[in-house]
Amino acid sequence: MEQLLENFSLDLFVKQTVLFLILIFLMVKFAWKPILKALNDREDGIKDALDAAEKARHEMENLQADNEKLLKEAREERDAMMKEARELKAKMISDAKEEAKGEADKMIANAKAAIESEKKAAVADIKNQVASLSVEIAEKVVKEELSNKDKQLKLVESMLGDAKLN
Repeated sequence: MEQLLENFSLDLFVKQTVLFLILIFLMVKFAWKPILKALNDREDGIKDALDAAEKARHEMENLQADNEKLLKEAREERDAMMKEARELKAKMISDAKEEAKGEADKMIANAKAAIESEKKAAVADIKNQVASLSVEIAEKVVKEELSNKDKQLKLVESMLGDAKLN
C-alpha cells in the first residue's frame, strides 16, 4: 500500500477521472437508453409469453372439459344405439319366430288336408275296386250258376279267397 501512495500521480488521477466521467456521460447519452429499452422490451415479451401460456392453459382446460363432455355424450348415444339395436334384434327374432310358426301351422294344415284328401281318394278307390270286384264275382257266379251248382260254390270260394288276398 505504501508503494501505491509513493507512485501516486495527481495528474494521472485527474485525467483518468475525467476520462471515466466522459465515458459515463457517453454511455448514458448513447447506450443507456437502448439498453433500458431492450431490457423493458424483453420484460414485456416475457410477460406476454407468460400471459399467453396462462391463456393457453385455460383454453386447454376448457377444451379438456369440452372433450370430456363430448365423450360422455358419445358414450350415452352409443349406449342408446346399442339398446335400440338389441330391442330391434329381439323384435326381429320374435317376428321371425311368429312367421315361421304361422308357416309351419299352415304347412301342417295343408299336409293334414292333403292326407285327408288322399285318404278319401284311397277309400273311394277301394270302394270302386270292391264294387267292381263284386260285380265281376256276381257276373261269374251267375254264369256258373246257370251251368253247374258245384262249380258255382267252388267259384265263390275261390273268389272269396282271392278277395282276402288282395
